[in-house]
Amino acid sequence: MQRLAIFGGTFDPIHWGHLLLAKTALAQLHLKQVIWVPSRNPPHKQAAVFEHRVSMLQLATKDNPMFTVSLIEREGSGTSFAINTLIDLSICYPNTHWYWIIGLDAFQTLPRWYRGHELAKMCDWLIAPRLVGGETIAQTELICKQVEQQFQEKSFTIHWQLLDTPVVRVSSTVIRELCSQGYSIRDLVPESVRLYIAKHNLYTNNSE
Repeated sequence: MQRLAIFGGTFDPIHWGHLLLAKTALAQLHLKQVIWVPSRNPPHKQAAVFEHRVSMLQLATKDNPMFTVSLIEREGSGTSFAINTLIDLSICYPNTHWYWIIGLDAFQTLPRWYRGHELAKMCDWLIAPRLVGGETIAQTELICKQVEQQFQEKSFTIHWQLLDTPVVRVSSTVIRELCSQGYSIRDLVPESVRLYIAKHNLYTNNSE
């Protein structure tokens, strides 16, 4: 049975922190592949045009043969729900043990996701350290155990582990703010992504 990980998100834009998490997951879990899934219509966020986010993601991942960008959410007209993504990918990739790369903040909200209790048991969860807040590893584990307890109280099982990666204090929000103010993002994103953002005037008052 092959071991694959889903890395879903808006990637608005993708940055070095995202890439570090994916590479860590590959090595730590001996995965065959990380499948990047940009959300077309995320349920709680407004994001840049889907095609722009996909293009930046493809540029950032194209040199790693263990990275694949899935456009499985392209045809969806409604909200992008994680459980639908996993079900659809399971059809494309049968005989797979699934992992899901997720940030600590998002993991805390998992019990409130659409069909979250059902989704929780369909894959193993790989938790990325929080980018802000300064929690220790012990505090991070405590937060994850609290989420696990919420599922157990509803008689659901969830398997998770922390990704052994340093905290990278960069976020897509910070990058968008820097772009809007005219500051350089040269060290925060791959050069191909930086050039794409500049070419299309993304995250400025003249954004496409």
